Amino acid sequence: MERPILEREGYSERIRRMFGRRMVIALTGQRRVGKSFVMKAVIEEKRREGNANIIYIDKERTEFDDIATYKDLESYVKERLMDGKDNYLFIDEVQEIGEFEKTVLDLQASGKCEIMLTGSNAKMLSGELATRLRGRYIDYRIRGLSYTEFLRFHDMPDSDESLGLYLQNGGLPGLMHIGLDNPDLVADYLTSVYNTILLRDIIEREKIRNIPLLKMLVRFLSDNVGKQFSARSISNYLKGQKADVSANIILSYLDFLSNAYIVDRVGRYNIHGKKILEFDEKFYFEDMGLRNVIIGGNRKFDIEKVMENVVYKHLARLGYTIYVGQLQKAEIDFVAENQSGTIYVQVTYLLATEDTVNREFGNLKLIKDNHPKYVVSMDRTYGVTNIDGIRHIHLRDFLKTTSF
Repeated sequence: MERPILEREGYSERIRRMFGRRMVIALTGQRRVGKSFVMKAVIEEKRREGNANIIYIDKERTEFDDIATYKDLESYVKERLMDGKDNYLFIDEVQEIGEFEKTVLDLQASGKCEIMLTGSNAKMLSGELATRLRGRYIDYRIRGLSYTEFLRFHDMPDSDESLGLYLQNGGLPGLMHIGLDNPDLVADYLTSVYNTILLRDIIEREKIRNIPLLKMLVRFLSDNVGKQFSARSISNYLKGQKADVSANIILSYLDFLSNAYIVDRVGRYNIHGKKILEFDEKFYFEDMGLRNVIIGGNRKFDIEKVMENVVYKHLARLGYTIYVGQLQKAEIDFVAENQSGTIYVQVTYLLATEDTVNREFGNLKLIKDNHPKYVVSMDRTYGVTNIDGIRHIHLRDFLKTTSF
């Protein structure tokens, strides 16, 4: 028996309000993060309205292999449009259709149907579609499950054990079909997803020949989550591993990984000078489960990296624009901005020593403004503390917070 579609918090409602406004709706994000879940929830809602003619194409299913070009797409859709009905076109993984944007532009201009697309490459809307549809499409970045969604999808209580499973296995919705009590099968599934992303969204799409270099670079990023480095410093490291490659090649490969949404790149921000700095980025993974199978071993050996990554992902999912904060004598893990304002966040495993407390709270004290400031840790014994206006918050509580 097929399980019911579980609605994704924060996505479906916003998308629902966008229908009827003559906008092409694009759902983008890494493969398997749940774009199809969101799309299918919308499809089910439209079907319940009673007058909908649904045209659905899933390019991951072989039955749609004949739709390979924009001409194929045009013929398929126009044969299925119905007069007197509300026509909706849904295409999953649209980047698999050559020059799809030509047909999408034509259909949007005709007003004959409303259109929703999903895609697993950031360049999907960077060509003619973005240029000619400027102001007439909207792009929603879909991310993996939040911690609270993870609990709901896996029918778990909110506990330290559940948090540990989230940090270890990540938030791909498909894991609910595997079962987290099967760690070997979980690892097989995550490895399969990673290989698919690497092959279909990077190697084949970008025509990469040096596959060992690409894999070495991904492993380097997985081992250096939250560390600042430049393309040149990566190039120097790889040369030490007997891989002689230029900084320009590294930059290209980093672009490819970002375009496939497997990692996000985060720039630096000079807090006192209110200026974005253009060097030494940090990289964070979309999904911690994928990151953990890439690096291997036990997450407990690098818990602060894992914590920092999930804090970044939670802030990004809430719609914040995120930077690494740079002060003259210190670094702030995250400067997060949205329409409501700015927050500052430090992440540490435990506040076990006075030196750690002084460092984490002390860095935030150097910021001379009144924006909210947080220290996130796994330290329950430290409690809910407010020091000079800086709030300590446990990671579990932070990941359940929807506004700051």
